[in-house]
Amino acid sequence: MSAFDSGLFGQQGGYAVRIMDLSGGNGADPVETIRGFQTVEHANAFARRYVRDSLERCRTRGMTPADVVQAWFAFGEDAEVLGGAEHAWRSAAELNDFASRPPAESEERNWRALDPRRDEDAEEEEE
Repeated sequence: MSAFDSGLFGQQGGYAVRIMDLSGGNGADPVETIRGFQTVEHANAFARRYVRDSLERCRTRGMTPADVVQAWFAFGEDAEVLGGAEHAWRSAAELNDFASRPPAESEERNWRALDPRRDEDAEEEEE
């Protein structure tokens, strides 16, 4: 068990989000692990928006909520918060709600605004 899986990473002042390809293209391995979230709330918000965006990319006109969920499990990407233990957001908690209603605003899908790597890029540009 890694420090991420045991929750130790969160106790050390940071959290991570693991992105999983549900299509199986990567097998059981994550597509990527994004580090640098300073709070569980930040990691949760990122993961929630990431999954929301992934689900919306699977939605096409005329699909039922069940069809949307089925398409997401076949082609989408899930996000798992590492280090948050019982406070970590899980896609299963909101997946059916997401499928039942398209987002009211684009903010619900804008995971890029919450990406901690964005801060790193800005620091590099300043140098």
